[in-house]
Amino acid sequence: MTNLEPKGVWQNFAKLTQIPRPSGKKEQISQFLIDYGKSLGLETLTDAIGNVLIRKPASPGYENHPGVILQGHMDMVPQKNSDKVFDFANDPIEAYVEDNKQWVTANGTTLGADNGIGVATAMAILADKSVVHPPLEAFFTVDEETGMYGAFDLKGGWLQGKTLLNLDSETEGELYVGCAGGVDTTATFRYIPVPTEEGDIALRVRLSGCKGGHSGCDIHLQRANANKLLFRFLKEAVTNYEARLARVEGGSLRNAIPREAEAIITIPADAYDDVMALVDDFETLFVTEYEGVEDAISLTAEQVDCPKVEMPEDVQDFLIHAITTCPHGVYRMMAEMPDIVETSNNLAMIEFSHEGEEDVIKVQCLTRSAVESRKNELREIIHSAFSIAGADVVFSGAYPGWKPNINSPIMHTMKTIYEREFGAEPRIVIIHAGLECGIIGRNYPGLDMISFGPTIEHPHSPDERVNIASVQKFYHFLLATLKAL
Repeated sequence: MTNLEPKGVWQNFAKLTQIPRPSGKKEQISQFLIDYGKSLGLETLTDAIGNVLIRKPASPGYENHPGVILQGHMDMVPQKNSDKVFDFANDPIEAYVEDNKQWVTANGTTLGADNGIGVATAMAILADKSVVHPPLEAFFTVDEETGMYGAFDLKGGWLQGKTLLNLDSETEGELYVGCAGGVDTTATFRYIPVPTEEGDIALRVRLSGCKGGHSGCDIHLQRANANKLLFRFLKEAVTNYEARLARVEGGSLRNAIPREAEAIITIPADAYDDVMALVDDFETLFVTEYEGVEDAISLTAEQVDCPKVEMPEDVQDFLIHAITTCPHGVYRMMAEMPDIVETSNNLAMIEFSHEGEEDVIKVQCLTRSAVESRKNELREIIHSAFSIAGADVVFSGAYPGWKPNINSPIMHTMKTIYEREFGAEPRIVIIHAGLECGIIGRNYPGLDMISFGPTIEHPHSPDERVNIASVQKFYHFLLATLKAL
């Protein structure tokens, strides 16, 4: 990988893969960037939350040009295949170049090209004295993937530049000028478990093999949600085979489409054959329904030790109805841009835990929309589904969308540069994923912003990969842009 071009970008990215940096584990990567800036003799600052700002003086003749900010986030999404033994808090990413020499990917885990390539690119610009540019600031935020906390905690007056280039987009040839806002919904069920029926047996039912992916960028692909599929099976098993639910878990990240889900159910011993046949029937059904979209869906069941307690029947039924009712996927497309998702929901996580004498199930959703009122509409639909079922519902982590500016100078400048350099017109796009631009822009009114990047496929999943040729093109475009500013 370190022999790929541009060498500065890939060598920096290789270093980043060796530093554990899942969201919430910012200390090593933050200190690495601080040390990097200081090693170059550049002004290097950090704030209380761990954001890092590195300033590089302008090239000769560019001293009086307005400053430019290169911005990206230093954390990555920790996702792995179920059979991969890996500790994101300690193990380096096993990145490699695929045989066709077109992509860089990782062995069984997310790669961290989101947003490691953006960070590595800014690092290369800081180190390369031949690059022609105005006064530069490289601004690296923490914990973007779990709630954009670094951007939220950014203080006013820290950034000096007038134009911000966000390096966190994932399709080369597209310029992003707006993004969706989002809000988290957490529905909590609390209950005292009841004794399991005498003579019942237990099964562990597991839904796996879904592709998952980024809950913003990939939500329109209609991929399977493991939580929704598992609960379709559970509803049938409870309704027709006297199954009872003892525990259930699914998904692992709020911004990743769930790939796996698992439940422990109890059933009468004489229903074993029927329930196992039902498992086979639903697996066949899911494979058929998602033909051409998913290629490895698996629904399995195995007998396990019978738990002593299970959910009260009313709580179980309310939970199943709520999950069945809760929307997942695209809710509305943009009327003015029909190929762009306007509003969606990701039924992301189901978590089971014990708190004293109570068992607790938490269901978490991430709702996104480019239209604030639509985001609130869908949020309230989800609230109704769970509150009617008796859950306590809390909203958190709301962040604003980024409203497009059709008169943006940087948009028009980069559009012209792209046409000149590559002989093609870039697409001007509003992205359904969340970007930090909306939050940063709220603290810095008037900041002219745009987002772009190389082609990264399947971020937030173990299939993540970055296109090598697109990184070269992205870097060339960035250099030409800096020279023009």
